[in-house]
Amino acid sequence: MKRRVVYNGAMLVAMFWIFVLSVTSAQAEERIFDGVILNGKFIQGGLVIGQLSPSVKRVLWQKKVLPVSAEHRIVLGFGRDEKPSQQLILQLVSGEEHSVPIVIEKRSYEIQRIEGVPARTVNPDPKHMARIGKESGAVVSARNTDSQLQGFLQTFIWPVKGPITGVYGSQRYFNGEPRRPHFGLDIAAPKGEEIKAPADGVVTMAYHDMFFSGDTMIIDHGFGVNTSYLHMSKMLVQEGDQVKQGQVIGLVGASGRATGPHLCWRLNWYQTRLDPQLLVPEAQ
Repeated sequence: MKRRVVYNGAMLVAMFWIFVLSVTSAQAEERIFDGVILNGKFIQGGLVIGQLSPSVKRVLWQKKVLPVSAEHRIVLGFGRDEKPSQQLILQLVSGEEHSVPIVIEKRSYEIQRIEGVPARTVNPDPKHMARIGKESGAVVSARNTDSQLQGFLQTFIWPVKGPITGVYGSQRYFNGEPRRPHFGLDIAAPKGEEIKAPADGVVTMAYHDMFFSGDTMIIDHGFGVNTSYLHMSKMLVQEGDQVKQGQVIGLVGASGRATGPHLCWRLNWYQTRLDPQLLVPEAQ
């Protein structure tokens, strides 16, 4: 269930550069339909913001009712393996219903092989599974936060600068064993490097020493859009704190399942994992 919150008024370099540049070059589009204007990147991993006509009463996406802001805005996120052909349903005040076709570009994903990962984090001992389950539940709860915040409307900035060592969607092999796809953007940086908030928001989770991700933080930017920060060496804000774009929220580290200091930065729309690189300027 969604947690309703009301608040007061972001050295495998050579292997990835071609892929990285192709992703960041994806252009934002504007698609105009009767009742809604959609702006964003219509690609797997992309985020789209819609401006509704006042004539629209309710919006459904994949049979779920979307939150609508006081300014008649909606947000859509497309997962890693989103089907290319979808329908957005607009229910009008008049009682009519419009079906808006959404065409989503399909992507190809890289394979990333990482060696030297601690064996206990590749194949956890059964005694660690209860801990892992508890931590996963905390993450799910934080990402389900449903607020009226407006930070998602800002142009996101990079939280830290450095070489890109892992990209969204890549199939990962740890110590030669296949694992789930990578849903974040890995940015290499020295331990202790400052991490900045990519947009305004509120901290919904600041969890120390998670089994896989070490010191982990989640920031809510409104309407289901949230960002995650993994493997930190120190967190400088607490759960419930309001943060502003550019504010230092923590320091780069190598906690959890990491082979060296870096920030794993993630973007989500509720439980749908998106590509943060599609929201920031190409140049760091």
